[in-house]
This record gives sequence, C-alpha cells and structure tokens, in this order.
Amino acid sequence: MSRRRFYVVGFGILMLFDTLTQVSIKLATAHAGGFQPEWSWLLSVTGEPWLYAAIMGYLGAFVTWMTLLKHAPIGPAFAASHLEVVAVLIVSVLFFHEHLTPGQILGGLCIAAGIVCLSLSEAEHSPS
Repeated sequence: MSRRRFYVVGFGILMLFDTLTQVSIKLATAHAGGFQPEWSWLLSVTGEPWLYAAIMGYLGAFVTWMTLLKHAPIGPAFAASHLEVVAVLIVSVLFFHEHLTPGQILGGLCIAAGIVCLSLSEAEHSPS
C-alpha cells in the first residue's frame, strides 16, 4: 500500500472511530436524561449500550492513532485528527437536525483548509 493511500485510509478510519465516539456519547446521555449528580443517574448511564459503543470508539481511535503516528509526520497527522470535528458537525445536521451557525461553517472550512495546507506543505518537504 502506498504511503498516501495508507494515510487516507488511516485518517478515514480515525475519523470514523472519533465520530462514532462523539455520537455515541450524545446518544447515551440523551437516553439517560440530563446530567444529575446522583447515583441513580450514573447507574442509568452505565446501562446504556451507546456508552459501550463510545468506549469501543475510543479504543479503536487510540489504536488507529498510534499506528498512524508510527508512520505519519506529526504536524499534518495532528491536524488531520481534527477532521472529526467537521464530521460530527455534518452528522449533527443530518441525523440530529441541528442547525449550523455561519461561524461553525466557517470554522469547519478553516479546519479543512488548514489540513490541506499542512499536507501540501509536508508533501513539498518530504523526500520522493
């Protein structure tokens, strides 16, 4: 597998795991009700299957991130790991019917543009 393909697939998998984690946390807390500093609330959250999906997402993201860090340059890798923020915004609109503000849209575009700039910069400086 080429290095470029490895990065694209790896960061795609990382983005999926990170998005799964964030969405699962939202669903677990939505099903358990609003936070209340009580044992009954904590017990109800621990019974939510979505909490365990979030834990699996964290574990998958950790393994994927460690694998990527072994091979990828740290600058673009760190930036690309934030694509999850954009993915969660998109999922929130599509599945939770949330509305984005112009600032959120601009922020998502800035994240994507920053990742592209770092990737292009790294490509110029890496040996062929």
